[in-house]
Amino acid sequence: MNLLRKILFPFAILYGFITSIRNFLFDIGIVKSYAFDIPIIAVGNLSVGGTGKTPQIEYLIRLLSPTYKVATLSRGYKRKSEGFVLADATSNAEILGDEPFQFYTKFKNIHVAVDANRKNGIVQLLSQNDKPTVVLLDDAFQHRKVKAGFYILLTSYGDLYSDDFILPTGNLRESRSGAKRANLVIVTKCPAVLSIEEQTQIKSKLKLESNQELYFTYIEYDECIYSEDKTMKVSEIKDVNKLLLAGIAKPDPFFSYLQHKNDECLTFEDHHHFEEKDIVAIKNKSQNKIIITTEKDFVRLKGRIANSQLFYLPIRSSFLNGEDNFNKTILNYVGTSTRNC
Repeated sequence: MNLLRKILFPFAILYGFITSIRNFLFDIGIVKSYAFDIPIIAVGNLSVGGTGKTPQIEYLIRLLSPTYKVATLSRGYKRKSEGFVLADATSNAEILGDEPFQFYTKFKNIHVAVDANRKNGIVQLLSQNDKPTVVLLDDAFQHRKVKAGFYILLTSYGDLYSDDFILPTGNLRESRSGAKRANLVIVTKCPAVLSIEEQTQIKSKLKLESNQELYFTYIEYDECIYSEDKTMKVSEIKDVNKLLLAGIAKPDPFFSYLQHKNDECLTFEDHHHFEEKDIVAIKNKSQNKIIITTEKDFVRLKGRIANSQLFYLPIRSSFLNGEDNFNKTILNYVGTSTRNC
């Protein structure tokens, strides 16, 4: 914890008090939460950014979309549009935000919508002729005006909420006690091999309720990189000089997976809007070498850098163990809720 964050400790106490009062008012019903007669799953975190929400949402889409009409609803962080927007062929990352546009690009059989007002967003989705039968709320753990039927809380292996403190001293958006609202907790970005003993130690640190389930996942990188019209194996380009580019919260694992000794890494802030000067700088740095970026950054860069030069590396969220139990829990919730509609 740096000196400035220590100095700001009184503000953290005040912020924690304000968020606790807000949660209390929702808990006792003085501030109203809106419920809907369809299954709604909220995915989020207690801390700011970097817990792997996007691959977790994509996991749920793959799990549910073969059987149900799925919609994702995000606020559309840093988008240039306002209000409710339902993705269509005219959409792009500036209209939807990078992550929703990534969902739309990858999953053509679902609804992808954005609205900072989640209640209005759900109302609008349910007014569509082909309305969804299940809604996935992206980054909505603190959005309590909508009462989801199921809450998934993510926390990073290297930055557990139990070891953190409230903003601005730490990175928590609310008190650790907010974790009690979760139906299940996923420790994300774990090492690919994590002993049962260490998993047990983490469970003890998180102090979960007896009814809460705990899972551990790791980021699985694709064996290939992709452009809009070409695929290459990572093993084939590992030793090739290249520019690695990332505008995500914690890019080090991405760089480590791909980097060769002569590669250059270029980092931008999370959700960075690439301006023309950025594109020029990227082209100058690459010197016609291939550029490999994250999938989230690719949707903002494609069309601005030559297809032959720009590639992305997909990732997935994979379970260390308990995947079947997780799937069963989610499918049981959605199936039971759908039958009750």
